[in-house]
Amino acid sequence: MLSGWLAHIARVRVTLCYTTAVAAVTTVMVDMTPSGQATVIRHMSTNLHNLSHGRIGTLVGSAFVVDAGPVYLWLPGLICLLAAAELAWGSWPVIVAAVLGHVGASLLVAAGLAVAVTFGWMARSVTRDPDVGMSYVAMGVLGMLTGAVPPRWRASWAVWWVIVALVVIAGSPGFTDIGHALALLLGMAASLRFGSAQSWTVPMILLLMVGASFGFLILATDVVSMVCGAAWGTLGALACCGFARLRSIPIAQ
Repeated sequence: MLSGWLAHIARVRVTLCYTTAVAAVTTVMVDMTPSGQATVIRHMSTNLHNLSHGRIGTLVGSAFVVDAGPVYLWLPGLICLLAAAELAWGSWPVIVAAVLGHVGASLLVAAGLAVAVTFGWMARSVTRDPDVGMSYVAMGVLGMLTGAVPPRWRASWAVWWVIVALVVIAGSPGFTDIGHALALLLGMAASLRFGSAQSWTVPMILLLMVGASFGFLILATDVVSMVCGAAWGTLGALACCGFARLRSIPIAQ
């Protein structure tokens, strides 16, 4: 029995290592003073100010510093999302998707902000806005799960998530929302390179349901964006299903 449990744990070792590290950092920060917490966040942010001063280490450190409220509210969802992906694809693809989502989205957002600030489209103060957390990691992994969805549902799944992200951006175009969308798209693109995923089991489906719900809450942070995103996403997914069905109907000669 012990060997069986160890085998199951080994299958999600990346999930456990990352979430344990994030939980440990969060626990330490809880005991710090508000000024101490602000200092850590300031130094670990992947904002344009830090990156332009050569603080490349923030591209790694920021993924372990979370300021999203009590750990018990978000850690279970993060574990379920990462575990579903790791069981479906294995450890290495999850690492690739997480790094690509976090680092890739952070650099693309920084490049966009640099252009916006240079041309005066945004205030220079935005270069120092805090940008830490695991959300880009989660979005990259969520996007990577697209390739694990059965082919008949894959396009509808992708369309639903992309529309939700676009609706959120249209409602409140913050750079973090744009970063979430970019991480999601990078994860989707990465999934094309991973080959075939494992067959879905009931536990994996349950993990996916919880993890996907967590991903939705990361994207849509208020009631309006949740309702509008879900509605438009569902409409787009249904249209995608209808189009696929029409294509499958043989044309009479």
